[in-house]
Amino acid sequence: MRALIVDDSRAMRAVIGKMVGDLGVATTFAANGRDALEQLAAHGRPDFALVDWNMPEMNGFEFLLAVRADPRYMDLPLLMVTTETEMSQVMKALECGANEYVMKPFTADILRDKLDMLGLVPAA
Repeated sequence: MRALIVDDSRAMRAVIGKMVGDLGVATTFAANGRDALEQLAAHGRPDFALVDWNMPEMNGFEFLLAVRADPRYMDLPLLMVTTETEMSQVMKALECGANEYVMKPFTADILRDKLDMLGLVPAA
């Protein structure tokens, strides 16, 4: 199983990478949405993606829209992992195709539970 982790913070990519790595999931990283699209082109479809909202060049919401518009990735499980806590932002992401929404800060247990709900990793 492989995850694409998209976040402009190197530290956050490392933290999330450790969390999913502890679940036995290999990771590919991207620093923004544009970089993530390049990663998809270079490495193919991951099993799921964890995407920050606020990033330079192409933000997570723009990435979500681009992925959902591409037939190759329209059913790729996407989890928004972000500090955006406004309910309108959560609803906007879910209505546009995000499968789940995780608000920072979060724990490994919360992330595991969200992934388990989507059938992506077994519950602990």
